[in-house]
Amino acid sequence: MLLLVTGLVAQEKLSPSATLALTPPMGWNSWNKFACNVSEDLIKGMADAVVKSGMKEAGYVYVNIDDCWQVSRDSNGNIVADAQRFPHGMKAVGDYIHLLGLKFGVYSDAGSKTCAGRPGGLGHEYQDAIQYAAWGVDYLKYDWCNTTTQEAKASYANIRAALDASGRSIVLSICEWGKAQPWLWGKEVGGNLWRTTGDINDRWGGQEKWKDGSCCSNGVLAIVDQEAGLQSYAGPGHWNDPDMLEVGNGGMTDVEYRSHFSLWAILAAPLIAGNDLRNMRPEIHDILTNQEVIAVDQDVLGRQGERVAKNAELEVWAKQLRDGTRAVVLLNRGAAEHEISANWEDLGYPNAISASVRDLWRHKDLGIFTGKFSAAVPSHDVVMITVKP
Repeated sequence: MLLLVTGLVAQEKLSPSATLALTPPMGWNSWNKFACNVSEDLIKGMADAVVKSGMKEAGYVYVNIDDCWQVSRDSNGNIVADAQRFPHGMKAVGDYIHLLGLKFGVYSDAGSKTCAGRPGGLGHEYQDAIQYAAWGVDYLKYDWCNTTTQEAKASYANIRAALDASGRSIVLSICEWGKAQPWLWGKEVGGNLWRTTGDINDRWGGQEKWKDGSCCSNGVLAIVDQEAGLQSYAGPGHWNDPDMLEVGNGGMTDVEYRSHFSLWAILAAPLIAGNDLRNMRPEIHDILTNQEVIAVDQDVLGRQGERVAKNAELEVWAKQLRDGTRAVVLLNRGAAEHEISANWEDLGYPNAISASVRDLWRHKDLGIFTGKFSAAVPSHDVVMITVKP
């Protein structure tokens, strides 16, 4: 009887968020393509496109409105949506998204104002959480602008407590840019994902200073380098977040976008698309909906991949999957084609064993190999495989 009672008490103590994001969240966010230019019509149209394009079937379920949906607070302190851009209100938008079998996300900020200067959440955390729950919100991205002397860990613990007190299961996306090393405390405070870097920029390369001289905008390679070594902090329900996808936004080649997507998948990153889904080229659609690559990202073991070999611009990244298979990315960061080898010992296998290799972009079994697998990898490209003994 004591064991039964103890079990019931433990069950009662589970927060509404305890079983969220057991695999990395997948969805779409408005910021990378549309920035502040958000509206009810845009969001509903994008939700329609998630379904019509096959993105929903591929696993993309969250439709997230980023900054600039909010304009003020009313006399009672309640957050107010832009009535011109969202004439039917936020609940109506959420209802529409839910009718399509999708989930609804919004954005706020831990400071007094958002990054775009709209009303932030500071001092209104519980009030806002009740409002979000009433609107049917399923996902909250919580930024870190205009926070002055606040302590990050305490601020995010506070908004998680507020969300749980609302009674609704809401994913908490911590967007603190890695300044206070959120991977060290994000899980403890109930974050489901946490940004590990500053913002992504739609380009291939490393870090570049902004026009005002401050640091830094991050290309894909800059973010990948900052993710290396953080794999022990990720797992079911709590993920390192290297920022949203830029696939299809025009700043990189299709080869670079395929590499970007492959790297995010091997990193067990949230896959939050940021392009205009209503008019995707077939090549972009095929990148975002590659089920074999998505399966690597969504593997239920929840391991984040790691860089297991590096020779100048040539790298090997590997991720253990639930069945013991390894997913592997051969990455060529350089300007010319090179051969790259994945050695079994680097993947955690004895060199003497034989293993079947499958190419996840060509959807083709490549044969049985012993000790290693090698491939010619073009500039800025990847070869992404699974290795199964």
